[in-house]
Amino acid sequence: MMKKIWKKLIIYLKIKFSCDIKKNLPKSVNLPHPVGIVISNTAEIGENVTIYQNVTIGWTLGEKERKAGSIGDNVIIYSGAKIIGNITIGDNAIVGANAVVIHDVPENMTVVGVPASKK
Repeated sequence: MMKKIWKKLIIYLKIKFSCDIKKNLPKSVNLPHPVGIVISNTAEIGENVTIYQNVTIGWTLGEKERKAGSIGDNVIIYSGAKIIGNITIGDNAIVGANAVVIHDVPENMTVVGVPASKK
């Protein structure tokens, strides 16, 4: 019974907010504007992460192992950012709006641009 209710709720959220979010997201993750967010089920999300609207955390089609990125603790990911592939975002990092992250981001680093680079 609960499984059916959960499935209906997920479908409702996908339609209402146009988002596809993994089921086991930590409770401390903050989604201020949960519209258009896509988080792969293989992504690892840390504690106290803030993710704004239209963010994608996923894997690329050409990869043999379909594994999404790993996001550290206290990370902020601004609107429209894309984290593509098995990327590691370090603790306390900031990903700027519309950045396309294709390389690992060290701790305490801010990255912006396409492709994302440190600033």
